[in-house]
Amino acid sequence: MNNKTSITALMSSFGRAFHAENEEHPVFVDDLAKNLMTKEEYTTVQNYILGGAKFFEPDMDFSKVEPKEVLRRIVNIHIAPSPLCRQAYTEQALKTALLTGTKQYVILGAGMDTFAFRNDKYKVFEVDHPLTQKDKIERIKRAGWVVPENLRFVPVDFTNDNLEECLITSSFDPSIKSFFSWLGVTYYLSKEAIDNMLCALSKICAEGSTLVFDYPDEHFFDAPEKRVQNTIMMAKAGGEPMQSSFSYRKLEKMLEKHGFLIYELLSPEDIQRNIIDKAGADMKAFEHVNYCLAVKKV
Repeated sequence: MNNKTSITALMSSFGRAFHAENEEHPVFVDDLAKNLMTKEEYTTVQNYILGGAKFFEPDMDFSKVEPKEVLRRIVNIHIAPSPLCRQAYTEQALKTALLTGTKQYVILGAGMDTFAFRNDKYKVFEVDHPLTQKDKIERIKRAGWVVPENLRFVPVDFTNDNLEECLITSSFDPSIKSFFSWLGVTYYLSKEAIDNMLCALSKICAEGSTLVFDYPDEHFFDAPEKRVQNTIMMAKAGGEPMQSSFSYRKLEKMLEKHGFLIYELLSPEDIQRNIIDKAGADMKAFEHVNYCLAVKKV
């Protein structure tokens, strides 16, 4: 695998690709995800998952189940619920924001996101580490895609660069109502780093702008559910240990400190009802993971 692409990003991309190809009632369809992976990567991730099947499903009798069904079960239970559901929620929220005058979409930690290649209604800014972004651009070229005119790549090393300066240099207009997605990131940051990011975003968010992100609640790290503990262990083993979780009150306080108000918060029960069951998908929302939609104070 390309060492500039994390196992977390590849697992997420594989989950989106496999789900789109194999589910009759998908939660979210990303029919471009597979094209950003090499055949070798796709096979490697697939074999990695199957090789760890006993880790994921210790009580399954694998002699009675076809490998593809084993893979489907692991993807639907352990790998894909969070990446798929949060993306479905975010893109639906973005459509709603479009109706209220939102014109810019900023994807923080874009990774292998394909939104800009599936939509042309927004000016899209993909923000990511320079090495990660370079790898993404190489993948786009290898896939034979043409970078759409509405897409801007914004390389940002958050340890050294100023987010506001980098975005404005790339033609981002801080006076325009914008939508920011920050998915699959807060888990891996310290609370200080999260606070610093909210501070940076506050400076460039026009009033009425939207921020969507997912986060683990205060019970996440001590959760009894095995798939939660498996996720924590996999992240640590992959060199990307999870660090932060929040109670509602602490999250609300941190957001208000930087001028954001919680407009909507989805619990796992909400995610199950509003996203998974609505799609008719064979999946269960991930325990102790919530989605937050916050709006910059007017």
